[in-house]
Amino acid sequence: MIIKRDIFFTPKNENRKLHIYLPNDYYNTDERYPVMYFFDGHNMFNDEDATYGKSWGMREFLDSWWKKIIIVGIECGHNGNERLSEYCPYSVNSGFAGYIEGIGDSTLNWMVNELKPVIDRDYRTYPHREATGIGGSSMGGLMALYGGIKYNTTFSKAACVSSAIGMCHYNLKRDLRETYINHDSTFFLSWGTEEAQKMPNPYYSQTAKHNLFFMHEFHRRGANAEVYCQMGGHHCEADWEKQIPIFMDYFWKY
Repeated sequence: MIIKRDIFFTPKNENRKLHIYLPNDYYNTDERYPVMYFFDGHNMFNDEDATYGKSWGMREFLDSWWKKIIIVGIECGHNGNERLSEYCPYSVNSGFAGYIEGIGDSTLNWMVNELKPVIDRDYRTYPHREATGIGGSSMGGLMALYGGIKYNTTFSKAACVSSAIGMCHYNLKRDLRETYINHDSTFFLSWGTEEAQKMPNPYYSQTAKHNLFFMHEFHRRGANAEVYCQMGGHHCEADWEKQIPIFMDYFWKY
């Protein structure tokens, strides 16, 4: 079942909508559940809520998946470049959107210190880091990667799907060098061949190199990391939907 509720988003002094998935028998049991937090929550479950009319189809997947879990989708602001600002951890000059005043770190701080306590209070969760993950695509994938690094004491798993790494990879690499990564951390990093720089070998594109760098660095730190190149994959929800079983089984197989 999907629950929609508003929550106060302190970094902007505005409300933001949450799209929360609860297992269908949630109110018939006393069971507790792990939680994953996803960016662009309006794109996760319902086509009618999705920006481009196609969701990830996450509800259909979870309804038939072998593990029960709570998903908290966080909707971004939709005015002007609010999404870019809220989902960029750094202030940068991007090639496609000009200057972005990034408040992504404030977004993550709000998630950890305000949103997560509300979710753990109001729903039957396992609140410890081993049962807590984060995920997103594009700018949301960038935020998942940043959150998995900088807020590693909270998130043990990060689904970084088609992440917009290139616009601030120097900053991310610096932060990774300066941050302790727990050995039980698990990262999934992906890109599609139709969204990356065209190369005879898709693993030679700049997008691939960024993802491979972080995979190797996580391995060097003793953490778990896997890259996935989606052949024929475009930068869209329909193709990200196909990756859900891959990263969800990877995170929760044990």
